[in-house]
Amino acid sequence: MAPRTHDERGVRPTLLETDWNREWVALQDGRRRPDDPREWDARAGHFRPQETQAYARDFLRLADIRPGESVLDMGCGAGALAIPLARGGHPVIAADFSPRMLQVLSEGAGHYGLGDGVRTVELAWDDDWDAAGIGAGCVDVAIASRSIATRDLGAALKKLDRAARRRCCITLVAGASPRYDAQVMDAIGAPVAESRDYVYSFNILVGLGAAPEVSYIDSTRRDTFDTLGEAVADFARMLEGGDEDRIGALRAYIRDHAVANPHAGEPGPKGRPQGRLMLDHERQVRWAFIAWDPVSGA
Repeated sequence: MAPRTHDERGVRPTLLETDWNREWVALQDGRRRPDDPREWDARAGHFRPQETQAYARDFLRLADIRPGESVLDMGCGAGALAIPLARGGHPVIAADFSPRMLQVLSEGAGHYGLGDGVRTVELAWDDDWDAAGIGAGCVDVAIASRSIATRDLGAALKKLDRAARRRCCITLVAGASPRYDAQVMDAIGAPVAESRDYVYSFNILVGLGAAPEVSYIDSTRRDTFDTLGEAVADFARMLEGGDEDRIGALRAYIRDHAVANPHAGEPGPKGRPQGRLMLDHERQVRWAFIAWDPVSGA
């Protein structure tokens, strides 16, 4: 997306004058269609909350939630954060637009004997939060971990801000989308755009009067597959238009870097059983952790 260099008066806008939510909407126009709850419903059966995951530990450490504080976990998925929070004595509202994910979370909460410690709510970013019982100042801390998927980022941040009395915490991608493997694309000479989604969020929050703090969480993941052909088809979706001539280079790279997966059949990060093969490197993803004190006055 080319940045706007001047406004209608021919004057170059400053950062504070830029409509960052409008810039975010323009960014979405060039992206894939939004996620559908049915897609996550289909994946949910393979997800299991794992509070010991390095990413979850880093998020909770940075969130700095005080003993006994109540938490809204928006886009909670299967409960990777909600369940360890509830086990730590925090009343949790776990919200997600996938009914099946919420069911898996409830099963996990039952496994740990959490009782009423986790209240699930079927909710999307664009829904009416008040109608769903997520009103102003309903929790001490509101979090959204890797879950902000909406065309109206400004409205989403305002909803999260309004729900929290003391603190808000989110993570957004800080480099290339996690849908890409930058190492593979670089090896075959295919460009990868780095959207740096967190910049839009940071600037919108500044415009709202917040003083956001930024830290970073580095996480890793492995792509697995059952055959080389399946891997080529999967990674080919990472190629931008006009890069189809790199399929041969992609096929050669995968052939040279595929190894046996010792965890074949176990649940993977995409919510499906892992394949028999994997690449000999982990995909590196950097997330920006942004925290701020609510400014809505709720």
